[in-house]
Amino acid sequence: MRLTSHRLSLAAILTVAALSWCIPAPARADIYKYEDPDGTVHFTDAPTDKRFKIFMRDIKKDKRLRTAFKLSGYARNPAEFEPIISSCSREFGVDSSLVKAVIHAESGYNPSAVSPKGAQGLMQLMPKTAQGLKVADSFNPSDNIRGGVRYLRFLLDTFKGNESLAVAAYNCGLNAVAKYGGIPPYPETQTYVSKVLSYRNSYR
Repeated sequence: MRLTSHRLSLAAILTVAALSWCIPAPARADIYKYEDPDGTVHFTDAPTDKRFKIFMRDIKKDKRLRTAFKLSGYARNPAEFEPIISSCSREFGVDSSLVKAVIHAESGYNPSAVSPKGAQGLMQLMPKTAQGLKVADSFNPSDNIRGGVRYLRFLLDTFKGNESLAVAAYNCGLNAVAKYGGIPPYPETQTYVSKVLSYRNSYR
């Protein structure tokens, strides 16, 4: 199998993620992607450019990852979490498309994801944040999403419903947003806010 670079819609991106686990084992391979500044996403299984970063790893070939993750818990189909997202969105009054966008940006729908800084699960909750939100298990999709949506509600309330500021605070912390009186001048945070709001519009 060879995946070459293409302009892909959000639906196509999610289809690649979902269907890659339906490919028979002999055909599986690591999948890489990079995203242009204009939002164009490129996928390949044979990266020839340093801009490509790992998107989905073939954990059957990677013993370390196979030990760390259950196969069924890695890059799962986004539709699987729809009932949890809908329920939590209604409970806390947060737009479900915003919740999906944050999950998409944070973990790519991998409930076992762990960032280099220690953030965990679908909505990438830091351990102390999860503790404050009374999240029992950050790797449990239901617990993680409920905690993440509850935190989003808090941020939206803090910034009087301003989604851009709430999303920025989700990424870099409430104190940083308060310090600058807006989205901080951090390239990572600015890119993150742009991505999340773009994903949100696509999910809508």
